[in-house]
Amino acid sequence: MPKKLLQINPVVRENTSTGKIMRELGELAQAAGWESYIAYSQARDGVPPHSSRLVPVGDKLDLFIHWLATRLFDAHGLASKRATRQLIRRIREIDPDVVHIHNVHGYFLNYPLLLSYLAERGKPVVWTVHDCWLFTGHCYHYVAAGCDRWQSGCYDCPQKRAFPASWLLDRSHRNYTAKWQALTGLPDLTLVTVSDWMRREVAKSFLKEVPCRVIHNGIDLETFQPMPDTQVRNRFGIPTMHYVLAVASIWLPEKGIADLVRLAGLLASDEGLVLVGRIGEEQKSTFPAGVTFIPRTENAAALAALYSGALALVNPTWQDNYPTVNLEATACGTPVITYSTGGSVESVTPQTGFVVEQGDVEGMAACIRTIRAHGKDHYAEACRAYAVQHFDKKQRFQDYIRLYESLATR
Repeated sequence: MPKKLLQINPVVRENTSTGKIMRELGELAQAAGWESYIAYSQARDGVPPHSSRLVPVGDKLDLFIHWLATRLFDAHGLASKRATRQLIRRIREIDPDVVHIHNVHGYFLNYPLLLSYLAERGKPVVWTVHDCWLFTGHCYHYVAAGCDRWQSGCYDCPQKRAFPASWLLDRSHRNYTAKWQALTGLPDLTLVTVSDWMRREVAKSFLKEVPCRVIHNGIDLETFQPMPDTQVRNRFGIPTMHYVLAVASIWLPEKGIADLVRLAGLLASDEGLVLVGRIGEEQKSTFPAGVTFIPRTENAAALAALYSGALALVNPTWQDNYPTVNLEATACGTPVITYSTGGSVESVTPQTGFVVEQGDVEGMAACIRTIRAHGKDHYAEACRAYAVQHFDKKQRFQDYIRLYESLATR
């Protein structure tokens, strides 16, 4: 009988990082002889085509009720009992050898109910810590807010109105206690963090006694590789000879958008700033003239062309775990300039880029001057070689397959 893997995450779409990771892990598990199942929120994703067997959970009414419970009562992850019981019935039928949870926050599962069942059955559980929500009483990240209350029980949450926003109650301490009880009650839990920084944060939390290992995210090195940039400027309407690139899905304050405004004002006359990602019109108006805005690229190859043509990738993020944009740029032969933030520094070496202190915009500008002085070619070969050695998604995902095998056979 083939072994069975069940992954759980609210979204399964290809254009989400966790959705893409689940698809590729499922394909790799199937190639290794496993049956692959993925449970997800049907109200958010419908029924997309997939090689893994999909297990849709919940409906739009359930999603709305969970959203309302979150907004009014700060009860994120504590609604959706009906949908969770539905999933438990399917888990009982599938009888997986390993359950791999990516996220349960997303308005679709009741985590105490789910984890109680998994604890009762003694199922090996792998949990990838993609953000900090797992061990806080409310927020998914706390660095930009300068909050360390998650180390002492969470209370008076300074980010009550941040995702997952609560309009009325602050039950951060009760949420913290509920997570502590539910997670430490799992007898066979293995945590996976995507960065060494996140592992150190977990070690400060109530999860410090749980087995934990680091498996860095990887990328497709065939898609992200140095490409000819002869038509990049015309294709995207980039007016300057040299440009630095900044990439985000959505340009939120914690991504360093205000610092990019300052950086744009420090660039030379033959240099430009290109921003890829969703950005509001009000934010655009704060930038000086000459900045190129690209809401999104039509495909990964177009993004790779932008990386390849850039003088450098600038990543002034104020909170991050292990940003994929750093890996993608490096794989395209482009050096990275980033703040000393979380796991962002872990993919950058002195040969492949620069790390400056948070808020040091002048320091980022000085790094751009250094790259121009040496010439981008001075960095390109080292960048690509480092990416091939460390960022290959096939190698990183094989680490997961080996983990599954070790848990299923002991």
